[in-house]
Amino acid sequence: MAEDVAALVIGAGPAGLMAAETLSRAGVPVVVCEAKPSPARKFLMAGKSGLNLTKDEAAADFMVAYAEAAPWLRPALAAFGPAQVQDWARGLGQAVFTGSSGRVFPVAMKASPLLRAWLARLSGQGVALRMRWRWTGWAADGAWQFDTPEGARTLRPGICVLAMGGASWARLGADGAWTGYLGAKGVVLAPFQPANMGVRVAWSAHMVPHFGAPLKNVAFCAGDARVRAEAVVSAAGLEGGGIYALSRMLRRGDALRLDLFPDLDGAEVAGRLAARPARESAANRLRKALRLDGVRMALVHECARPLPRAPDALAGVLKALPVPLAGVAPMDSAISVAGGVRADALTEGFMLRALPGVFAAGEMLDWEAPTGGYLLTACFATGLHAGRGAVHWHEAMR
Repeated sequence: MAEDVAALVIGAGPAGLMAAETLSRAGVPVVVCEAKPSPARKFLMAGKSGLNLTKDEAAADFMVAYAEAAPWLRPALAAFGPAQVQDWARGLGQAVFTGSSGRVFPVAMKASPLLRAWLARLSGQGVALRMRWRWTGWAADGAWQFDTPEGARTLRPGICVLAMGGASWARLGADGAWTGYLGAKGVVLAPFQPANMGVRVAWSAHMVPHFGAPLKNVAFCAGDARVRAEAVVSAAGLEGGGIYALSRMLRRGDALRLDLFPDLDGAEVAGRLAARPARESAANRLRKALRLDGVRMALVHECARPLPRAPDALAGVLKALPVPLAGVAPMDSAISVAGGVRADALTEGFMLRALPGVFAAGEMLDWEAPTGGYLLTACFATGLHAGRGAVHWHEAMR
C-alpha cells in the first residue's frame, strides 16, 4: 500500500535540497528521496578544487551567461541571485570571499562544511532524507514507485518536485533515466547535449611532453564568440574555462582558433617579427621577437606547420591559430548539459503542464551556462522557484 506524503522531492542535489527547504519553511512536511547512498555528490565533487558558489556582478551582466534561457529564468534568478547566494551561505555559518575575477567562494573553499550545515538545518526543520531510494516510474494506480534497500516501495505525494539532474557524471547520480518516464507522460523534452565539456584533438607525439600544461594568456575563439581564459592540454585534447565558455559554438561544429597574443594587435605582432633577421629560423624568430615558448610554441608547430615566412602571414596565424578538432568530449564527462524539460513544458511556477502538482528544477530543465558560479546559482534559484510554486499549489489544493 502506498505511503501518503504531503510533499516529495526526488533528488538531493542543490536544487532538490533548496526546494525541500522552501517547502519545509512553509510548514509542508517533506520527504526527499535520493538514489545514491549520500546526498549532493556532484556538489561535493565540484567543491574539491574550490567551491565556486556564484559570480558577483551586475544583474544584467550575470543574465548574459544564460543566453536564450535568460528570459524564463529571470524571475528565479532575480529572487535568488549572487547576493542572495552569499547571504544564504553566511546564514549557514560559512563566510565567503570574492576573488579578483568576481567569483565567490566559501572561505573554507570546500563544499563539505556548507553541505553539513545545510543538512543539519534541514533535519532540524523536519525534512526526511531517504537514501538509496531510486525512482522507477509510476504504478498502475498512479503511486510513485521506488527501488529501496527494503525492496519496492510506493509513495503517494500531494505535491512533488523533481530535481534529478541532467545526464553528465552518471556515477554521481545524474543519468537522465527520468526522461523516459516523463516523456511517456507527454512532458516536452529537448535532447541532452554536453555543455562545459572539453574538445578532442588527435595530437601527434610532439605534444606528449606538454600534456597537463596550462594554456594561459590566450583568447579562445569560435563563431562570433571570443573568451579570454585558461585551458589545459590533455591527452584527449583541450579542457578548461576557455573551452567550456564556447560549448554552444563547439557543439555545433564551429572552428576553434586561438589568439596567442590577445594583448597585441596583428600589426604589432607582424612588426616585431619583421624586425628580426630574415635568416633566423621560425622557432628563433618566434622566441626572440615574441618570447613564445613552452606549450604555446608547441601548439604553433603542431597546428600550423609549415609556418609562413612573411611576417604579416605569420602574425595572422598567431592571432588565429586553427586547432584541428576531432569532436567534443562525451556527455558523461561533461560538467553539465544542455537540454531537458523545455520552458514551454512548464508553467511560470515551474510546474509540468502535463503533470499538475509536479514541479521540476535544476539541471533537469533546458538551460545551460558556463562555469564560474552560474551553474550553481541557477540550480539554487530554480530549486527555490519550484519549491515556492509547489507551496502555492499545496495551499490552493487545501
